[in-house]
Amino acid sequence: MPPTSIARLLVVDDEPNIRDLLSISLKFAGFEVDTAATGGDAVAAVLERRPDLLVLDVMLPDLDGFAVTRRLREHGENIPVLFLTARDQIDDKLHGLTVGGDDYVTKPFSLEEVIARIKAILRRTRSQEAADDAILRVSDLELDEDSHEVRRAGVDIELSPTEFKLLRYLMVNAGRVLSKAQILDHVWEYGWVGDSGIVESYISYLRRKLDVRPDDSELPALIHTKRGFGYVLRAARVT
Repeated sequence: MPPTSIARLLVVDDEPNIRDLLSISLKFAGFEVDTAATGGDAVAAVLERRPDLLVLDVMLPDLDGFAVTRRLREHGENIPVLFLTARDQIDDKLHGLTVGGDDYVTKPFSLEEVIARIKAILRRTRSQEAADDAILRVSDLELDEDSHEVRRAGVDIELSPTEFKLLRYLMVNAGRVLSKAQILDHVWEYGWVGDSGIVESYISYLRRKLDVRPDDSELPALIHTKRGFGYVLRAARVT
């Protein structure tokens, strides 16, 4: 079974080999991927398909990547943009960021770097969107992002910074199965080289704190294990 899609991407490059390589690699990494070969097609595809992020080559045969980004911004489209280009001059990088790009990778690039940059951009942009509502709620669980307080059934729960970050990620993605790799990328950042078993340990810590009241009585579980896939936080079922 294919992994749950992390996000929908639009890859734009006029070189078929690069476009196909990126598309295949990003799909393997769990993304849903559409492609385009020209700047004009890229603008039309963004307006029609509404991807979560644009992987955009700067040197295109019609509109260059900078012009594509400007046109999208003029249409009120705030889609995140990762530029791909052979240009590595600082003026070009500044130009790309000035017109509304979010990051910049120069060719030749490693696929691992591209994937890491995409995930980092998505983390930043999704965090900003989620921050519009300072309090996250799932069932009787509340997480206040401003005060860093967590409550379940009205009872305060003390969490470490890492536990808080993990719980927030699960709540933002409530109802969605998250793999260990996704959790490591978001909570421990993409540079983590330690034991992936740390995810299981912290999930266990969270469960004990969320599901047991101060009087040792138990509440319905919120964090569930999907064996072979990962973890999901969802509202407790009322029986």
